[in-house]
Amino acid sequence: MGKLECRGLTKVYDDQRIALDNVTLSVDTKGIFGLIGRNGAGKTTLIRMLATELEPTSGMAGINGMDIMKNTDKLREKIAIVPQEARTIRWMTPKQTVFSYLLWRGYPYKEANRLAAESLAKLGLDQYANMLNARLSGGTKRKVLIATVTASEAEIIFLDEPTTGLDPISRHELWDILCELGKTRFIFLTTHYLEEAEQLADQIGILKEGKLVSIGTLSELRRSCPFQYSIKLPPKTAVPSTNDAEVTVSASGYTQILTHEAEAFRIARLLSEQGAKFSITPITLDDIFFQLVGNKAEDGNEA
Repeated sequence: MGKLECRGLTKVYDDQRIALDNVTLSVDTKGIFGLIGRNGAGKTTLIRMLATELEPTSGMAGINGMDIMKNTDKLREKIAIVPQEARTIRWMTPKQTVFSYLLWRGYPYKEANRLAAESLAKLGLDQYANMLNARLSGGTKRKVLIATVTASEAEIIFLDEPTTGLDPISRHELWDILCELGKTRFIFLTTHYLEEAEQLADQIGILKEGKLVSIGTLSELRRSCPFQYSIKLPPKTAVPSTNDAEVTVSASGYTQILTHEAEAFRIARLLSEQGAKFSITPITLDDIFFQLVGNKAEDGNEA
């Protein structure tokens, strides 16, 4: 099994803005790895460097033993990327889109034609193969972009914000595709949707202002937080006194208490005794993100 590794990876742009600050990580190149963070946290910068599109200022990174700087050409044969800003060309069809991408990667004409048809069929796009991209829905266009990289038989696929702007149904359809794809390829994706990372990723990394603040499975991320349990109360519920928790109240009046296990069950017992309605659960990725970063991820472009 291979590894994706970074050691001290740093990127400082010409305006002296530090986009990535001494990032060190090591993950197996199997399944799906999700990277989350606020706008400007450095997600796109990291994915572009790993995909050999951007040179680091310092540090090193390698994938399956291939250094991103020393083995660039060899590595590019093994990887594919769908950038955040990627769009289909309006006057081309899905089949032409995938076919031309494969020709650009150096595939022979007949093989490119065969792989394009197979990839579109696997993603349920064969019925749209000869329609103009301009006539397709946003979700279908995204699937076409995914089809281009899966057709290439690349072992490692980088997806930067693959579901941004999609409606919930299209997003879930794409999730199903990515889950299936993750069984045979390594997918490295960035996302603003915390639910997406929670549903798809085998491991998750959290960036804050260019620094990697935590990495691991969802269970490991929970253990890295000061508080591991969440209690939610409806409006106008009396909140038991506590000095070992973080209490927030939403605009609609709902109260959330984040605390550790012993305190969570003490509070739950008091709430039960007063006959209050409440829920108690392990913290979600939203809660983890809030504790480690300070607030929820946002939509939009970033460095």
